[in-house]
Amino acid sequence: MNTYEGLFIFPEVLDEEGLDQAIGSVKDELEKLGGSIEITTRMGKKAFARSLKKQKAGLYVVIMFKIEGTKIDAFKARLKLATNVFRYQFVVANGVAAAQEA
Repeated sequence: MNTYEGLFIFPEVLDEEGLDQAIGSVKDELEKLGGSIEITTRMGKKAFARSLKKQKAGLYVVIMFKIEGTKIDAFKARLKLATNVFRYQFVVANGVAAAQEA
């Protein structure tokens, strides 16, 4: 299993309960594919440099998770269909974790 760091942007209209549900739906989709969430860090509301799809800001959440590398494309497809995620970006965190331990 690979460890990934995912930056998720949720719509700014979500309240605290809505954000909890949105993060829960990401976790559910990840678990359906055999993955698991390690760490969730809420970064709060941040303004975009320019408007995206008529949105001026979003709720940023960084999630460290583990999933098989072959299933990451399926996870991305599920995010587009089944969750309240506005944008997302993943990077492999194995090298980052090794650098922090050294």
